Amino acid sequence: MNPDRFDRLVQIRRHIHAHPETARKEFGTTAFIAEQLTAAGLAPQIFPGGTGLYCDIGDGRGPLVALRADIDALPVADEKEVPYRSTQPGTCHACGHDVHTTIMLGVALELAQAPEAIEGRARFIFQPAEEAVPSGAHDAIAAGVLKDVAVIYALHCDPAGEVGRVGIRTGPITSSLTAFDIQITQPPAGTAPGAHPADLVMVMAKLITDLPTALQNALPPGAAMVASAVFGTVNSVPGPDGRPERVTSLGTVRSLSREAWAAVPELFERLASAIVSPYGVTFNADFNQVAPAVTNDPDAMRVFDAAVTSALEPGARYETPQSLGGEDFAWYVESVPGGLARLGVRPRGRATAYDLHSGRFDVDEECIAVGVKLMRETLRLALTEYSAR
Repeated sequence: MNPDRFDRLVQIRRHIHAHPETARKEFGTTAFIAEQLTAAGLAPQIFPGGTGLYCDIGDGRGPLVALRADIDALPVADEKEVPYRSTQPGTCHACGHDVHTTIMLGVALELAQAPEAIEGRARFIFQPAEEAVPSGAHDAIAAGVLKDVAVIYALHCDPAGEVGRVGIRTGPITSSLTAFDIQITQPPAGTAPGAHPADLVMVMAKLITDLPTALQNALPPGAAMVASAVFGTVNSVPGPDGRPERVTSLGTVRSLSREAWAAVPELFERLASAIVSPYGVTFNADFNQVAPAVTNDPDAMRVFDAAVTSALEPGARYETPQSLGGEDFAWYVESVPGGLARLGVRPRGRATAYDLHSGRFDVDEECIAVGVKLMRETLRLALTEYSAR
């Protein structure tokens, strides 16, 4: 990549990183992206609500290939001591969305210089609220970004991968995600005369201890049916006598298959009710099926794989495992074929790196040049591949 162009993209990334905005508040980020695209002679379309946008490049002939980036930050304090440290207290780009955005913007700005070279159309989607529930993928799809799309691609930063390398996987690459909100309360007054009220904190502790194993054991055998329950927060509300009258917990269940994901709400509620019923408490649970697993289409991934080979250094490709992370790119590939790859961002020579969602997470900015080369080549190959269909 031309050094001046790379320096410009680094400055774009650092601007976005220093001015993070959380889900559905990305007004400044949206305006900044739109300004870059407009200055390049393009016509970005901002989504209803004012956050997120998309932009088409190329004429109406040939296939339409979409590239998607997410633009929101996390409610996590930036703990790094760098010149581009977040200027927003308690908010930072701890999941690499600033990098995803910069890469897709870099490809778009490059193509804007010669749009006639595209044999077909490219659609760049800058999606808000990936981290929210419900997520911004629903907003983008409702705005029509998948209309006429033949195939869609995305990247996600991978601190486990060294910069210059790209993780490829066909089939499920992330996990399905279910969010739960449970509440344990004392039974209505008078239902058990003379009975001592239950220790609701102890009952919740019993549930936290026993449910994950019970859930796993209740699923049919097979690695694809693995489900992992994680209790994220626990809160108690004291009554007039100081005893908790209500205990609540928020958490998630991550499943390796769609079948397990579909089974989780009914199975969770049945098992949890059985665990707490001996204590005579009232149990309620609400569930949100946040996203299925991102399932990479075989044909789409053949194009991605070929792009890694042709655009990057030998040995850049690695086979990446299915993760327990959730990703709302899944909703796009529920409707059209697509593929998600993992972009190595760990500096060369460093054995470890801070993980995603850490306030110390950062990237080797060389990954921006790698990502632009990869996505530019993926777009070129996909336009050729899907024009023949």
